[in-house]
Amino acid sequence: MRSVFFQATAWVCGGFFALMLTSDRAMAEPSHGIAMYGEPALPPDFVSLPYVNPEAPKSGRVVTGNTGGFDSLHPFIFKGTAPWQLRFLAYESLMGRNWDEPFTLYGLLAESIETGPNREWVEFTLREEARFSDGSPVTLEDVIWSYETLGREGHPRYRGFMSQVESLTRTGPRSLRITFNTANRELALIAGLRPILKKAQWEGRSFDQSGFDIAPIGSAAYVIGEYEPNRYITLKRNPDYWGRDLPLQRGTANLDEIRIEFFADDTVLKEAFKAGVLNVVRENNANKWDTAYDYPAMQRGDVLKAEIQDGKPTGITGFVMNTRDPLFADWRVREALILAFNFEFMNDVVTGGAQRRITSYFSGSELGMTHGPAEGRVAELLAPFAAELPSGTLEGYALPVSDGTKRNRSNLRKAIKLLAEAGWSANDGTLKSADGQEFAFKILLPTGAGELLAFANIYIQALERLGINAEVESVDNAQYFARQNEFDFQMTDIRRGFSLSPGNEQMLYWGSDGINTPGSRNLMGMNSPAAEAMIKTMVGTDDKAEFIAATRALDRILTAGRYVIPTYAFGTSRIAHVKELKYPTHIPINGDGYWFMPDVWWYEN
Repeated sequence: MRSVFFQATAWVCGGFFALMLTSDRAMAEPSHGIAMYGEPALPPDFVSLPYVNPEAPKSGRVVTGNTGGFDSLHPFIFKGTAPWQLRFLAYESLMGRNWDEPFTLYGLLAESIETGPNREWVEFTLREEARFSDGSPVTLEDVIWSYETLGREGHPRYRGFMSQVESLTRTGPRSLRITFNTANRELALIAGLRPILKKAQWEGRSFDQSGFDIAPIGSAAYVIGEYEPNRYITLKRNPDYWGRDLPLQRGTANLDEIRIEFFADDTVLKEAFKAGVLNVVRENNANKWDTAYDYPAMQRGDVLKAEIQDGKPTGITGFVMNTRDPLFADWRVREALILAFNFEFMNDVVTGGAQRRITSYFSGSELGMTHGPAEGRVAELLAPFAAELPSGTLEGYALPVSDGTKRNRSNLRKAIKLLAEAGWSANDGTLKSADGQEFAFKILLPTGAGELLAFANIYIQALERLGINAEVESVDNAQYFARQNEFDFQMTDIRRGFSLSPGNEQMLYWGSDGINTPGSRNLMGMNSPAAEAMIKTMVGTDDKAEFIAATRALDRILTAGRYVIPTYAFGTSRIAHVKELKYPTHIPINGDGYWFMPDVWWYEN
């Protein structure tokens, strides 16, 4: 091919290079947005996001509640516990999401984005008008410092990105190019979602220290106002917010104040709503939604109910087993513990049978695994790992279903058989190993866990019938998060919500790098080269069919791995609110979240 090229005439050679340059520019022109697959749905001149009211008034307040407490105002480091809302409402990134698309970003702090032909690099151009909340300009120095500092000293969830960056290079007065050292198409989008902080604020200070003496300065519409540790915190809308007229922001951040009250448990929180202390609350229990809100304010019409549907996968919610503990290392033991979890009976007792069970990690969407043996491209992707895959991955696996009665005899018999195969047998009513070790474990939960505690208590009674001694260990929020971060638990609760465009975050959840990394999201201690290969395919392909096949294959690996005892899917967000709080009629495909309530709601007398 090289000899043919050099035999060409100068005219042809010049034309060839001109074509190449034109083609490269066509693939790398600055754009207002970027999609994981295909093109952004919104044109360059879009006026506002499709699910906002661009004419929403700016007034009023929302008062919501969290359980637990907080001992920090710094949401970007490993140390301390900050209110989770801070990261999303008080800080911005170069790009922002349209939650009505699976995964598409539009310019926020950046006015444009461009990428290389294979997204081997991404380049952002900052908006000249971008400002921090103190009025100072957002500069390239702030951007570069934020990437480097979060990658070096930030929470572990931020560090993996920088390990895939080859270089950060200024390409103009307001332009920055990030070149990657690995083939991963999603990195260009992830780069646009890193929080941008003010470099000058941290001169002479340690970034990784937690407390109340300093809160990172952001550029978002809300700034931290009054607070009292473990009691409440307020976010105030900045009247001088620099981006209020951006198409991406128009119709958002409509409330003058967001106040977050903290409560010991969910029951007290719900009673505070009924007493008028809160003016909005989310209810996860469908049975309580139908039966517990018929009180005078609701009857008068002063309080309303909203049901917000989404099109996302179910994600995974339930009790996770820590396979770092030898007790849970054998898949047969984990399957036995799932068999003993009588979901159908528990769901009837706890929620009135109104909640549907999660059947796999990506169930409820086109990304979820199909029933029966793996077929087609899914089978091809899994085939190289056949020898190491959990039982049922290729053949087909489904969560056990009980007969709905309290005794659950059939499933318990199956559990006893599996435990015996794994070397456990009952002796005087106590399950023991061949060397006399008693089968006993603790379930770590935060104080005031509510329904999780109800599920756990019924589960413990079922385990007693197998000779297993289990108990709940309730600790305050600070201990709970600290122990999860250090993997100091045997079983605990887990909640992982997924979008319609899962990607690199899956490696944070299930990747082997997280087995011994404090603060890792890999709570189960999962170590699966097959799962990591599927994730790499997901983020590396530009073919949507290949992406779906890889995600379905990952779903099989995760579900058949029996790491989590699933409970129920959320799917529908149930929000009770005072009548003055309004929301748009168009619901984004991703449903409810901080991007919906409170971000696009407004207050209207």
